[in-house]
Formats: sequence, structure tokens, C-alpha cells
Amino acid sequence: MRVLSALVLPVTLAAAAAPALAQSPPDPAARVAKQQAAMKALSWMDGVWRGPAVTTRPGGVKVTITQTERSGPLLGGAVHVVEGRGYNADGSTGFNALGIISYDPDKDAYSMRSYAMGQAGDFPMTLTPTGAVWTIPAGPATIRYTITAKDGVWHEVGERVVEGQPPMAFFEMTLKRIGDSDWPAAGAIPPN
Repeated sequence: MRVLSALVLPVTLAAAAAPALAQSPPDPAARVAKQQAAMKALSWMDGVWRGPAVTTRPGGVKVTITQTERSGPLLGGAVHVVEGRGYNADGSTGFNALGIISYDPDKDAYSMRSYAMGQAGDFPMTLTPTGAVWTIPAGPATIRYTITAKDGVWHEVGERVVEGQPPMAFFEMTLKRIGDSDWPAAGAIPPN
């Protein structure tokens, strides 16, 4: 009986693996083309932005900074890179973040990989007719950032959302597009 089991297991595993081996991997060119097409919806972000941002800290203390964003495509337009930098009144950097926005054709979904204040994570992003919304789970709450873009103005509101309670705004920025940028694609290393 033991000999029969030893023979049946490899035959069963080989039969189960045959369909998987017969499938070819996804066509990378087709996947990249889908990503590039999806990321065109974020082309409004391209360029350099500046304006005031106000954060309400615990206790109701409001802190105002000058917020800047620089944003552009990378990997042939398959991803979008955004750097946010907030300047204190004395010119020092009070906030710095990096976001990489991508699109997964298999899930038909956008996400943002964010790095800020010593933290990192992957967060869902949904496009809207006027911009985008991205969310961060935070225990019993969700942190929701709603971006609207119109006529060269990037307006973003951050809210703490707890089910059954009205959203509590803690962040708002209103940036104006101040120019084009070849960042992040500029400066690629040439072959020679």
C-alpha cells in the first residue's frame, strides 16, 4: 500500500501542474499599455505646485506651512511619482512625503505607496470626476484625503472618518500650478 501511495502522489501532482505549465505568462507589453492608459487620468498632476496648507493638531492648534508638490510620470508613464514638501515660516522643511501611484490591470484598481513621517504603506486610491480620493486605515477610523483639481488649482482636504460620526477635517491645502517639470524622468543615466 505504501508503494502505491508513493506512485500516486507524483502522478497526481504532475497532472495538477500540467494546466498551469501550459498557460503562458501575461504579455508585459499589454499590461504596461493598460497601466499607461489608466495613468493618463492623473496627468493633471504633472508639474510643480505651491500654496498654503493648514494642519489642525490635537487641541485645535492650527499650523500653516507653504506646501509644494512636484509630480510626473515614470517608467514610460506606467506609474506616477509625487513628492510633497512643506516649508515652515523660517524656510526649513517641516514635512516631506513621497507617493508612487500605480494601476493594477488585474484588479482594475489604483493604489498609492506612500512614505511620510517615518511611515510607509500601500493605500487604495479611487479616481473621481474631479480628482481622486485615497484612504489610510487608522484603527477604528479611516483617514481620507479628497483631492479636487480645477483650472490649475489642486485642493486637498484630509479628514478623520469614524463610522456613525461626522468627518473631522484636520488638513487642507490649496495649491496653484506654477509650472512644468521634467521630474522624475529627467536625469536618467545614458547608456554611454
